[in-house]
Amino acid sequence: MRAVYYTRFEERPTIEALPDPTPEADGVVVEVRASGVCRSDWHGWMGHDVDITLPHVPGHELSGVVVATGKDVGRWNPGDRITVPFVCGCGSCPQCKTGNHQVCSRQFQPGFTAWGSFAELVSIQYADTNLVRLPDEVDFVTAASLGCRFATSYRGIVDQAKLSPDQWVAIFGCGGVGLSAVMIAKACNARVVAVDVNDGALELAESLGALATINARNMSAGEIVDAVCTVSDGGVHVGIDALGHPDTSGNSIASLRRRGKHVQIGLMAGEHADSSIPWGRVVAWELEVIGSHGMQAHRYPEMLAMIESGKLRPEKLIGKRISLADSIDALIDLPKNETAGISVIERF
Repeated sequence: MRAVYYTRFEERPTIEALPDPTPEADGVVVEVRASGVCRSDWHGWMGHDVDITLPHVPGHELSGVVVATGKDVGRWNPGDRITVPFVCGCGSCPQCKTGNHQVCSRQFQPGFTAWGSFAELVSIQYADTNLVRLPDEVDFVTAASLGCRFATSYRGIVDQAKLSPDQWVAIFGCGGVGLSAVMIAKACNARVVAVDVNDGALELAESLGALATINARNMSAGEIVDAVCTVSDGGVHVGIDALGHPDTSGNSIASLRRRGKHVQIGLMAGEHADSSIPWGRVVAWELEVIGSHGMQAHRYPEMLAMIESGKLRPEKLIGKRISLADSIDALIDLPKNETAGISVIERF
């Protein structure tokens, strides 16, 4: 198979011909039809993820067709159209038995704990627990765009924040995660404030339903917080850090009204992994600080039903449709890419 491949962190990957994978006993091999290019892939390439063993093939936002199954797989057959969460639970540990596969202690993560989907083929473990059947109405590129950013945002907004109609929510960072969160919050009939430094991203956020947008490029932290609180009548009910940075996380918490909720969706990695939290404010105002790490396969049907009904339109978030060769530059340049929307590999 052809795949994006690197042998050292921060060194330019190459396209290589690698051996085709074979399925684990409980797994499948998927012919990849589309794969998103995500900031988490960049973190992995930088060496921020301790689960990656070199050499490596990145990619975790995937959709495709099952082409081979392991001997213990009972629910899936060659030809099935699927996608998969980026965190695959084992199905048998205490976390999985309570339905929380996204924090499984034995989790499998394509593109992190194993080779990923910047490739023609990818092997997926724990198939019966984690594969998600795609409705015919959802095409492969749209399905790949759900993989990490959209599904994680869905769980962060719906399950973790429990966002209610008419509540104010501020979303800090309007990349793939943030724009997904804008769309999902709007579908929940919440009032959305979008904050970013990119006019194009803010224009897209407004088109997706944000009531207010704030360009924070030349603003101090205090000015950003004041602007959010002014728009939201004294502070938001929910703040979302969709980027993963101490500044956006801190601004989200500072923008909350009393008893508000901060949801950390953006990955805090590398030098930011142990960033501080203003605990004095958290305690005095009874704030909630909540993590959000992926979404379980069994929660996908509700989200997919909203997509089929047209209430959610994730295809609006797709920016560039690229080739496998193009994905190398897309990966390396991801932090400085100011193009709004999600890049998805569709040509292998």
